[in-house]
Amino acid sequence: MTDTRSATQMVHGVQAQECGSTSGIGRREFGRLALSGAAAAAVSLPRAGAAGPEAKSGSGIKLSVQVPGDPSDEDLRFVAQLGVEYVNIPSGGDSATLENYLHLRRKVETAGLKIWNIGNSNVHNMEEVTLNLPGRDQKIEEYKTYLRNLGKVGIHYTTYAHMGNGIWSTARESTRGGAPSRAFDLSKANEGVWAGRTFKGPLTHGRVYSSKEIWDNYTYFIKAVVPVAEQEGIRIGIHPDDPPVPELGGVSRCIFSSFDGYKRALEIAGSPNVGICLCVGCWLEGGKLMGKDVLETIRYFGGQGRIFKVHFRNVNAPLPHFVETFLDDGYMDMYKIMKALREVNFDGAVIADHVPGMAGGYRTATAYSIGYMRALLERANAEVRG
Repeated sequence: MTDTRSATQMVHGVQAQECGSTSGIGRREFGRLALSGAAAAAVSLPRAGAAGPEAKSGSGIKLSVQVPGDPSDEDLRFVAQLGVEYVNIPSGGDSATLENYLHLRRKVETAGLKIWNIGNSNVHNMEEVTLNLPGRDQKIEEYKTYLRNLGKVGIHYTTYAHMGNGIWSTARESTRGGAPSRAFDLSKANEGVWAGRTFKGPLTHGRVYSSKEIWDNYTYFIKAVVPVAEQEGIRIGIHPDDPPVPELGGVSRCIFSSFDGYKRALEIAGSPNVGICLCVGCWLEGGKLMGKDVLETIRYFGGQGRIFKVHFRNVNAPLPHFVETFLDDGYMDMYKIMKALREVNFDGAVIADHVPGMAGGYRTATAYSIGYMRALLERANAEVRG
Protein backbone atom coordinates (compact mmCIF):
# COMPACT_ATOMS: atom_id res chain seq x y z
CA MET A 1 0.00 0.00 0.00
CA THR A 2 1.68 3.09 -1.11
CA ASP A 3 -0.05 5.77 0.83
CA THR A 4 2.65 5.94 3.45
CA ARG A 5 5.78 5.18 1.36
CA SER A 6 7.67 3.77 4.35
CA ALA A 7 10.29 1.06 4.66
CA THR A 8 7.48 -1.34 3.82
CA GLN A 9 7.98 -0.45 0.17
CA MET A 10 11.37 -2.16 0.23
CA VAL A 11 9.39 -5.35 0.75
CA HIS A 12 7.04 -4.43 -2.08
CA GLY A 13 9.91 -4.00 -4.51
CA VAL A 14 9.20 -0.29 -4.83
CA GLN A 15 12.05 2.15 -4.36
CA ALA A 16 11.84 3.49 -0.79
CA GLN A 17 11.72 7.25 -0.33
CA GLU A 18 12.61 9.08 2.87
CA CYS A 19 10.00 11.26 4.49
CA GLY A 20 10.80 14.93 4.26
CA SER A 21 11.59 17.45 6.94
CA THR A 22 9.36 20.30 8.02
CA SER A 23 11.83 22.95 6.97
CA GLY A 24 9.77 24.33 4.07
CA ILE A 25 8.01 26.75 6.44
CA GLY A 26 10.43 28.21 8.93
CA ARG A 27 9.40 27.54 12.52
CA ARG A 28 9.59 31.24 13.34
CA GLU A 29 7.34 32.03 10.37
CA PHE A 30 4.87 29.30 11.31
CA GLY A 31 4.72 30.53 14.88
CA ARG A 32 3.98 34.03 13.63
CA LEU A 33 1.23 32.70 11.34
CA ALA A 34 -0.29 30.66 14.12
CA LEU A 35 -0.32 33.64 16.49
CA SER A 36 -1.93 35.81 13.84
CA GLY A 37 -4.64 33.23 13.21
CA ALA A 38 -3.47 32.35 9.70
CA ALA A 39 -2.87 28.71 10.55
CA ALA A 40 -6.41 28.37 11.82
CA ALA A 41 -7.63 30.10 8.69
CA ALA A 42 -6.24 27.17 6.67
CA VAL A 43 -9.61 25.55 7.27
CA SER A 44 -11.18 28.04 4.88
CA LEU A 45 -8.63 27.64 2.12
CA PRO A 46 -9.84 26.06 -1.13
CA ARG A 47 -9.72 22.32 -0.58
CA ALA A 48 -6.79 20.46 -2.07
CA GLY A 49 -8.15 17.33 -3.68
CA ALA A 50 -11.26 17.52 -1.54
CA ALA A 51 -12.81 14.11 -1.09
CA GLY A 52 -15.63 14.83 1.33
CA PRO A 53 -19.23 14.05 0.42
CA GLU A 54 -19.63 17.59 -0.87
CA ALA A 55 -16.84 16.97 -3.40
CA LYS A 56 -18.79 14.42 -5.47
CA SER A 57 -18.91 16.66 -8.50
CA GLY A 58 -18.93 14.02 -11.22
CA SER A 59 -15.61 15.35 -12.41
CA GLY A 60 -14.38 11.88 -13.30
CA ILE A 61 -11.62 9.47 -12.37
CA LYS A 62 -8.42 11.19 -11.25
CA LEU A 63 -5.05 9.58 -11.93
CA SER A 64 -2.55 10.17 -9.16
CA VAL A 65 1.14 9.54 -8.47
CA GLN A 66 2.90 8.73 -5.21
CA VAL A 67 5.78 11.14 -4.53
CA PRO A 68 8.38 11.21 -1.75
CA GLY A 69 7.64 12.68 1.65
CA ASP A 70 9.32 15.97 0.76
CA PRO A 71 9.06 16.02 -3.04
CA SER A 72 11.70 17.91 -4.99
CA ASP A 73 10.87 20.35 -7.75
CA GLU A 74 11.98 17.64 -10.19
CA ASP A 75 9.60 15.11 -8.60
CA LEU A 76 6.70 17.48 -9.14
CA ARG A 77 7.77 18.38 -12.68
CA PHE A 78 7.80 14.66 -13.47
CA VAL A 79 4.18 14.35 -12.31
CA ALA A 80 3.13 17.39 -14.31
CA GLN A 81 4.87 16.04 -17.41
CA LEU A 82 2.85 12.83 -17.08
CA GLY A 83 -0.29 14.95 -17.34
CA VAL A 84 -1.35 13.90 -13.84
CA GLU A 85 -3.05 16.46 -11.61
CA TYR A 86 -2.92 14.82 -8.18
CA VAL A 87 -0.19 13.49 -5.89
CA ASN A 88 -0.19 11.31 -2.79
CA ILE A 89 2.43 12.02 -0.15
CA PRO A 90 3.63 9.91 2.80
CA SER A 91 4.48 11.16 6.25
CA GLY A 92 5.49 9.57 9.51
CA GLY A 93 7.63 10.10 12.56
CA ASP A 94 8.35 13.77 13.15
CA SER A 95 7.08 14.79 9.69
CA ALA A 96 3.44 14.04 10.55
CA THR A 97 2.66 17.58 11.69
CA LEU A 98 0.29 20.37 10.74
CA GLU A 99 3.30 22.56 9.98
CA ASN A 100 4.68 20.05 7.48
CA TYR A 101 1.27 19.45 5.88
CA LEU A 102 0.86 23.19 5.28
CA HIS A 103 4.34 23.26 3.76
CA LEU A 104 3.53 20.34 1.47
CA ARG A 105 0.29 21.84 0.26
CA ARG A 106 1.96 25.14 -0.61
CA LYS A 107 4.81 23.39 -2.39
CA VAL A 108 2.56 21.13 -4.44
CA GLU A 109 0.15 23.88 -5.41
CA THR A 110 3.02 26.16 -6.41
CA ALA A 111 3.91 23.43 -8.93
CA GLY A 112 0.38 23.55 -10.33
CA LEU A 113 -0.68 20.24 -8.75
CA LYS A 114 -3.07 19.13 -6.01
CA ILE A 115 -2.74 16.76 -3.05
CA TRP A 116 -5.23 13.89 -2.87
CA ASN A 117 -3.98 12.63 0.46
CA ILE A 118 -1.09 12.73 2.91
CA GLY A 119 -0.60 9.38 4.60
CA ASN A 120 0.71 8.97 8.14
CA SER A 121 2.51 5.73 8.94
CA ASN A 122 2.29 6.52 12.68
CA VAL A 123 -1.45 5.84 12.64
CA HIS A 124 -1.97 3.60 9.61
CA ASN A 125 -1.33 0.06 10.87
CA MET A 126 -1.62 0.40 14.65
CA GLU A 127 -1.04 -2.82 16.56
CA GLU A 128 -2.20 -1.06 19.72
CA VAL A 129 -5.60 -0.51 18.09
CA THR A 130 -5.98 -3.74 16.12
CA LEU A 131 -4.89 -5.93 19.05
CA ASN A 132 -5.99 -3.77 22.02
CA LEU A 133 -2.48 -3.40 23.37
CA PRO A 134 -1.35 -0.84 25.97
CA GLY A 135 -1.54 2.66 24.53
CA ARG A 136 -4.65 2.03 22.44
CA ASP A 137 -6.55 5.13 23.53
CA GLN A 138 -3.46 7.30 23.07
CA LYS A 139 -3.08 6.05 19.48
CA ILE A 140 -6.75 6.74 18.79
CA GLU A 141 -6.30 10.30 20.06
CA GLU A 142 -3.24 10.63 17.81
CA TYR A 143 -5.38 9.48 14.89
CA LYS A 144 -8.05 12.06 15.72
CA THR A 145 -5.38 14.78 15.78
CA TYR A 146 -4.20 13.60 12.37
CA LEU A 147 -7.73 13.89 10.98
CA ARG A 148 -8.08 17.39 12.41
CA ASN A 149 -4.75 18.43 10.91
CA LEU A 150 -5.82 17.15 7.48
CA GLY A 151 -9.02 19.13 7.79
CA LYS A 152 -7.11 22.31 8.65
CA VAL A 153 -4.95 21.88 5.56
CA GLY A 154 -7.95 21.24 3.33
CA ILE A 155 -7.28 17.55 2.60
CA HIS A 156 -10.36 15.40 2.96
CA TYR A 157 -9.33 11.81 2.34
CA THR A 158 -7.08 9.34 4.16
CA THR A 159 -6.38 5.60 3.97
CA TYR A 160 -6.47 3.36 7.06
CA ALA A 161 -5.43 -0.29 7.46
CA HIS A 162 -6.38 -2.62 10.32
CA MET A 163 -3.50 -5.10 10.30
CA GLY A 164 -1.90 -5.88 13.65
CA ASN A 165 1.32 -7.38 12.31
CA GLY A 166 2.10 -5.64 9.06
CA ILE A 167 2.27 -6.59 5.40
CA TRP A 168 3.67 -10.05 4.71
CA SER A 169 5.90 -10.93 1.78
CA THR A 170 8.45 -13.56 0.88
CA ALA A 171 11.63 -13.14 -1.16
CA ARG A 172 11.32 -10.92 -4.20
CA GLU A 173 10.81 -12.71 -7.49
CA SER A 174 11.08 -11.73 -11.13
CA THR A 175 8.30 -10.84 -13.51
CA ARG A 176 8.45 -9.97 -17.22
CA GLY A 177 11.93 -9.23 -18.51
CA GLY A 178 13.50 -10.13 -15.18
CA ALA A 179 11.91 -7.13 -13.42
CA PRO A 180 12.21 -7.58 -9.64
CA SER A 181 8.90 -7.44 -7.79
CA ARG A 182 7.20 -8.21 -4.53
CA ALA A 183 6.01 -11.80 -4.06
CA PHE A 184 4.22 -13.91 -1.47
CA ASP A 185 4.34 -17.68 -1.07
CA LEU A 186 2.15 -18.86 1.80
CA SER A 187 4.25 -22.00 2.30
CA LYS A 188 7.33 -19.85 3.03
CA ALA A 189 5.76 -16.92 4.89
CA ASN A 190 7.17 -16.21 8.34
CA GLU A 191 7.18 -12.45 8.89
CA GLY A 192 5.44 -9.16 8.28
CA VAL A 193 6.86 -5.66 8.01
CA TRP A 194 5.48 -2.21 8.68
CA ALA A 195 7.22 1.19 9.00
CA GLY A 196 10.64 -0.39 9.49
CA ARG A 197 9.50 -2.95 12.06
CA THR A 198 9.53 -6.70 11.46
CA PHE A 199 6.92 -9.01 13.01
CA LYS A 200 8.24 -12.57 13.28
CA GLY A 201 6.06 -15.69 13.32
CA PRO A 202 4.81 -18.18 14.18
CA LEU A 203 3.13 -15.99 16.86
CA THR A 204 4.05 -12.37 16.25
CA HIS A 205 2.52 -11.16 19.54
CA GLY A 206 2.96 -14.20 21.76
CA ARG A 207 -0.54 -15.64 21.43
CA VAL A 208 -3.46 -16.16 19.06
CA TYR A 209 -5.84 -13.24 18.51
CA SER A 210 -9.35 -14.41 17.66
CA SER A 211 -11.65 -13.02 15.03
CA LYS A 212 -13.98 -11.77 17.79
CA GLU A 213 -11.17 -9.72 19.29
CA ILE A 214 -10.30 -8.16 15.95
CA TRP A 215 -13.95 -7.27 15.30
CA ASP A 216 -14.38 -5.84 18.79
CA ASN A 217 -11.22 -3.76 18.46
CA TYR A 218 -12.26 -2.44 15.05
CA THR A 219 -15.67 -1.47 16.39
CA TYR A 220 -14.11 0.38 19.34
CA PHE A 221 -11.81 2.31 17.00
CA ILE A 222 -14.25 3.22 14.26
CA LYS A 223 -16.96 4.38 16.67
CA ALA A 224 -14.38 6.65 18.34
CA VAL A 225 -13.12 8.30 15.16
CA VAL A 226 -16.28 8.63 13.03
CA PRO A 227 -17.50 11.79 14.80
CA VAL A 228 -14.20 13.55 14.05
CA ALA A 229 -14.17 12.36 10.45
CA GLU A 230 -17.69 13.67 9.95
CA GLN A 231 -16.95 16.95 11.67
CA GLU A 232 -13.87 17.53 9.49
CA GLY A 233 -15.50 16.26 6.29
CA ILE A 234 -12.85 13.56 5.86
CA ARG A 235 -13.50 10.22 4.22
CA ILE A 236 -11.61 7.21 5.55
CA GLY A 237 -10.90 4.51 2.98
CA ILE A 238 -10.03 1.18 4.60
CA HIS A 239 -7.37 -0.84 2.76
CA PRO A 240 -7.65 -4.64 2.45
CA ASP A 241 -5.39 -6.89 4.49
CA ASP A 242 -2.27 -7.68 2.47
CA PRO A 243 -2.21 -10.55 1.80
CA PRO A 244 -5.90 -11.29 2.49
CA VAL A 245 -5.60 -14.65 4.23
CA PRO A 246 -7.63 -15.81 7.26
CA GLU A 247 -4.71 -15.59 9.72
CA LEU A 248 -1.01 -14.68 9.84
CA GLY A 249 1.33 -14.92 12.81
CA GLY A 250 -1.53 -15.95 15.07
CA VAL A 251 -3.52 -12.80 14.28
CA SER A 252 -6.91 -13.18 12.63
CA ARG A 253 -7.44 -11.24 9.39
CA CYS A 254 -11.16 -11.80 9.39
CA ILE A 255 -12.49 -8.36 8.47
CA PHE A 256 -10.79 -6.74 5.51
CA SER A 257 -10.08 -9.93 3.63
CA SER A 258 -13.50 -10.54 2.10
CA PHE A 259 -16.54 -8.85 0.60
CA ASP A 260 -18.72 -9.88 3.53
CA GLY A 261 -16.17 -8.55 6.00
CA TYR A 262 -16.21 -5.15 4.35
CA LYS A 263 -20.00 -5.11 4.18
CA ARG A 264 -20.32 -5.77 7.91
CA ALA A 265 -17.51 -3.33 8.78
CA LEU A 266 -19.14 -0.46 6.90
CA GLU A 267 -22.48 -1.24 8.52
CA ILE A 268 -20.81 -1.03 11.94
CA ALA A 269 -19.25 2.32 11.04
CA GLY A 270 -22.66 3.60 9.99
CA SER A 271 -21.21 6.66 8.30
CA PRO A 272 -20.90 7.87 4.69
CA ASN A 273 -17.41 9.03 5.67
CA VAL A 274 -16.15 5.43 6.07
CA GLY A 275 -15.62 3.38 2.93
CA ILE A 276 -13.02 1.52 0.92
CA CYS A 277 -9.57 2.11 -0.43
CA LEU A 278 -9.95 -0.59 -3.05
CA CYS A 279 -6.57 -2.22 -3.59
CA VAL A 280 -7.23 -4.16 -6.77
CA GLY A 281 -4.00 -6.08 -6.23
CA CYS A 282 -5.09 -7.36 -2.82
CA TRP A 283 -8.50 -8.37 -4.18
CA LEU A 284 -6.79 -10.28 -6.98
CA GLU A 285 -4.41 -11.85 -4.48
CA GLY A 286 -7.38 -13.20 -2.52
CA GLY A 287 -9.21 -14.61 -5.52
CA LYS A 288 -12.10 -16.85 -4.45
CA LEU A 289 -11.30 -16.20 -0.78
CA MET A 290 -12.77 -12.70 -1.19
CA GLY A 291 -16.30 -14.05 -1.65
CA LYS A 292 -17.03 -11.83 -4.65
CA ASP A 293 -14.68 -10.89 -7.46
CA VAL A 294 -13.31 -7.40 -7.87
CA LEU A 295 -15.80 -6.41 -10.59
CA GLU A 296 -18.78 -7.44 -8.44
CA THR A 297 -17.20 -5.53 -5.56
CA ILE A 298 -16.83 -2.36 -7.63
CA ARG A 299 -20.43 -2.54 -8.79
CA TYR A 300 -21.78 -3.08 -5.27
CA PHE A 301 -19.71 -0.66 -3.19
CA GLY A 302 -18.99 1.74 -6.04
CA GLY A 303 -22.69 1.91 -6.78
CA GLN A 304 -23.17 3.12 -3.20
CA GLY A 305 -20.40 5.70 -3.51
CA ARG A 306 -18.35 3.86 -0.87
CA ILE A 307 -15.12 3.43 -2.85
CA PHE A 308 -12.95 6.49 -2.22
CA LYS A 309 -9.59 5.55 -3.73
CA VAL A 310 -8.22 2.74 -5.93
CA HIS A 311 -4.80 1.10 -5.95
CA PHE A 312 -4.37 -0.12 -9.53
CA ARG A 313 -2.25 -3.27 -9.43
CA ASN A 314 -2.12 -6.67 -11.15
CA VAL A 315 -0.71 -10.01 -9.99
CA ASN A 316 0.18 -13.18 -11.87
CA ALA A 317 -2.07 -15.52 -9.84
CA PRO A 318 -4.19 -15.64 -6.69
CA LEU A 319 -3.06 -17.15 -3.39
CA PRO A 320 -1.34 -19.23 -2.18
CA HIS A 321 1.52 -17.84 -4.30
CA PHE A 322 1.52 -14.58 -6.26
CA VAL A 323 3.97 -12.16 -7.83
CA GLU A 324 3.05 -8.53 -8.50
CA THR A 325 3.54 -7.72 -12.15
CA PHE A 326 2.99 -5.13 -14.87
CA LEU A 327 -0.57 -3.99 -15.48
CA ASP A 328 -0.76 -5.82 -18.81
CA ASP A 329 1.01 -8.97 -17.59
CA GLY A 330 -1.20 -10.34 -14.80
CA TYR A 331 -4.21 -12.63 -14.73
CA MET A 332 -6.70 -9.73 -14.70
CA ASP A 333 -7.72 -7.68 -17.71
CA MET A 334 -7.26 -4.26 -16.12
CA TYR A 335 -9.47 -2.58 -18.69
CA LYS A 336 -12.42 -4.33 -17.06
CA ILE A 337 -11.46 -2.65 -13.78
CA MET A 338 -11.24 0.82 -15.29
CA LYS A 339 -14.50 0.38 -17.18
CA ALA A 340 -16.34 -0.85 -14.08
CA LEU A 341 -15.12 2.19 -12.14
CA ARG A 342 -16.32 4.47 -14.92
CA GLU A 343 -19.71 2.72 -15.04
CA VAL A 344 -20.36 3.42 -11.35
CA ASN A 345 -19.26 7.06 -11.82
CA PHE A 346 -16.27 6.70 -9.50
CA ASP A 347 -14.63 10.11 -9.23
CA GLY A 348 -11.86 9.49 -6.73
CA ALA A 349 -8.14 8.93 -7.23
CA VAL A 350 -6.57 5.91 -8.93
CA ILE A 351 -2.86 5.39 -8.27
CA ALA A 352 -0.20 3.23 -9.89
CA ASP A 353 0.55 0.80 -7.07
CA HIS A 354 3.60 -1.35 -6.31
CA VAL A 355 5.12 -0.99 -9.75
CA PRO A 356 7.76 -3.64 -10.57
CA GLY A 357 11.35 -2.49 -10.91
CA MET A 358 12.42 -1.44 -14.39
CA ALA A 359 15.67 -0.52 -16.11
CA GLY A 360 15.77 3.23 -15.73
CA GLY A 361 14.41 3.24 -12.19
CA TYR A 362 11.19 4.05 -10.40
CA ARG A 363 10.23 6.95 -12.69
CA THR A 364 10.45 4.74 -15.75
CA ALA A 365 8.18 2.18 -14.14
CA THR A 366 5.75 4.87 -12.98
CA ALA A 367 5.63 6.49 -16.42
CA TYR A 368 4.89 3.12 -18.02
CA SER A 369 2.06 2.46 -15.56
CA ILE A 370 0.51 5.91 -15.85
CA GLY A 371 0.65 5.81 -19.65
CA TYR A 372 -1.12 2.46 -19.65
CA MET A 373 -3.71 3.65 -17.15
CA ARG A 374 -4.38 6.82 -19.15
CA ALA A 375 -5.06 4.75 -22.27
CA LEU A 376 -7.46 2.49 -20.36
CA LEU A 377 -9.25 5.49 -18.92
CA GLU A 378 -9.63 7.23 -22.29
CA ARG A 379 -11.06 4.02 -23.78
CA ALA A 380 -13.47 3.59 -20.82
CA ASN A 381 -14.62 7.19 -21.05
CA ALA A 382 -15.31 6.83 -24.76
CA GLU A 383 -17.16 3.53 -24.45
CA VAL A 384 -19.25 4.44 -21.43
CA ARG A 385 -20.24 7.79 -22.94
CA GLY A 386 -20.94 5.74 -26.06
